[in-house]
Amino acid sequence: MTKQVPSVSVNYAANGSSTKSNELGMREMQEGAYEKRGEQYLLIKSPPASGKSRALMFIALDKLYNQGLRQAIVVVPEKSIGSSFNDEPLSKYGFWADWTVQPRWNLCNAPGGDDGKVGAVGKFLASDDKVLVCTHATFRFAVDKFGIEAFDDRLIAVDEFHHVSANPDNKLGTHLGALVARDKVHLVAMTGSYFRGDAEAVLSPEDEAKFDTFTYTYYQQLNGYKYLKTLDIGYFFYSGSYADDILKVLDPTEKTILHIPNVNSRESTKDKHREVEHIIDALGDWQERIPSQAFSWSRRPRSGCCASPIWSMMNRPSGTRCPTH
Repeated sequence: MTKQVPSVSVNYAANGSSTKSNELGMREMQEGAYEKRGEQYLLIKSPPASGKSRALMFIALDKLYNQGLRQAIVVVPEKSIGSSFNDEPLSKYGFWADWTVQPRWNLCNAPGGDDGKVGAVGKFLASDDKVLVCTHATFRFAVDKFGIEAFDDRLIAVDEFHHVSANPDNKLGTHLGALVARDKVHLVAMTGSYFRGDAEAVLSPEDEAKFDTFTYTYYQQLNGYKYLKTLDIGYFFYSGSYADDILKVLDPTEKTILHIPNVNSRESTKDKHREVEHIIDALGDWQERIPSQAFSWSRRPRSGCCASPIWSMMNRPSGTRCPTH
């Protein structure tokens, strides 16, 4: 028997304010962050997809060309996120400069290991070029090799800042604490969630007090979408295996996107294929899998109608639909 799931319902203005751009090509969140561009230490708290990457571009360009900083180093947690800081023709939308990263200085795209990339950081620091993008790991190793003072008069922008910790065992946090103590860099920290799952402090109270904070809330972001009018958030507590209890709350008659736990998480059974198969079996009678569409099709029990397609591990091509209807 399907359980009733408690829910919270929120209504939104749907006025499009969070997606509209001003005369400089900045959305609401980016405009607010840019107003604080003169701060030496800036912490930006803003939801995913709100435009933090482009906000950083605006701020970094001002620091490079109007505030006298020599270079900007953008530090991301993993290589795939480096693409968020690819070239952007900002002047096309009204800004006074474009964001440009020379291919050799986007180390997230560079082949090889961190040893070669750390050497590239050293070459960048000795050059007259303006922007480098690298991973947290490359930056940590570069600080180890070249020392804190090598980064004087530069902007260090750290994406996904909640990866930092005040715990002495967190090397990135230790290096950033040393940079703040030396007080000869500018720091922009960006995060969608300023907390850590292990309950460690992101920054020490003394360091955090030096940061000016710009906060753009989830409500502001969602309230300013054009078409989102209402959001219902349901919750259901369980014990044991999630793959069993989730079947008590799924409704095969409704469109559903199911995000199963990461295989490395505590909730995972460590066999994601078996989890997906278990859920598909409960939703209906499996019919076929269409490789070109990355879908498995099933029929709902009793009604015989096609259930929503089950999508797993690959993106759905556009234009796909139920082969029966």
